[in-house]
Formats: sequence, C-alpha cells, structure tokens
Amino acid sequence: MSCIELKDIRIYAHHGCLSEEEKIGSQYLVDLMVACDLAKASKTDALEDTIDYVGLHAIVKEQMAVRAKLLETVGDRIINAVLTSFPGVSSVRVTVSKLNPPIGGDVKQVSVTMTS
Repeated sequence: MSCIELKDIRIYAHHGCLSEEEKIGSQYLVDLMVACDLAKASKTDALEDTIDYVGLHAIVKEQMAVRAKLLETVGDRIINAVLTSFPGVSSVRVTVSKLNPPIGGDVKQVSVTMTS
C-alpha cells in the first residue's frame, strides 16, 4: 500500500464554539494522508490511475468553508468526502490544526487527528 500526502494546507475559516470565532475567523493548517494502491499509476503514468491531489485539496477547501463548532466535525466531513469521491482510497488520516487558539494562553496551535 502507498500513500499520498498533502501537508500544511493553510486555510482561513470560521470554526469554533465562540461567537468571536464565527465572526472573525482564524488560520488553520490541514494535513491529509490517503492510503491507496499506486502500482498501476506508477506503470501507466496516467492521472486517471491515481488519486488526484488537486481533487483532494479541493475537498479540504470545500469542507473547511462549512462552519463547525468542533474540529472533529470538520475532520469527519473531510474523511467522508474523500472516501466518497475516491473509491480507490482505503484509509484516510486528517489533522486539522487551529493556529493561535483562543484558550487564554500562549499556544501555537491545537490539533485534532482523525483516521478512517
């Protein structure tokens, strides 16, 4: 089994439980890893035989644009959208990180990692 990874996808979004987070928004980083069989693609050199990372990026952008209170909700939506859109994907790992979270302390980021 092989994998395709997209690392440090930077997105501005409006997730969180606080009303200020909904109004102001903040920066997020998303890491996405999909496990799949890349043997055929390595031999054919054809885009249709692999998992298109442009399509994976589009899913992340689309799901991050839909407001949620919890990062867990966003992560679950990304996983489900990837599995629905790409039948060749056998598993997904996604990490959604909120940069500079409003938790009353000096914290670089808070992250949630989910797997299918």
